[in-house]
Amino acid sequence: MSSSPATEQHLRDLARLRRVRDRIDRDYAQPLDVEALARGAHMSSGHLSREFRAAFGESPYAYLMTRRIERAMALLRRGDLSVTEVCFAVGCSSLGTFSTRFTELVGMPPSVYRRTEASATEGCRRAWPSR
Repeated sequence: MSSSPATEQHLRDLARLRRVRDRIDRDYAQPLDVEALARGAHMSSGHLSREFRAAFGESPYAYLMTRRIERAMALLRRGDLSVTEVCFAVGCSSLGTFSTRFTELVGMPPSVYRRTEASATEGCRRAWPSR
């Protein structure tokens, strides 16, 4: 039993989309844009955006920003970098865009998140003294 050419093309497209998602996961801190991702997947940027959204529920840009914000949360919890340093460390070039997107996804600005997490961590240190 053989599959149709349309099914085979769909499976090839899904494999390319997974490679794009994997690249975003791996290279989130690098300068990435939809055009470069599309070239790497041998698709037009419009086709990549439509197919990526259909497969994963969000645009490639939204997925990239979510990965960057997740990484930023981890760096902010560590507490050894400023918000500006974290912004650039995760690949964002605009502090304003970073702060806006962080607030949309996390529910508070990065500076508030950092203070909240630092005080929570400090409370854990007091509750669990080191030996």
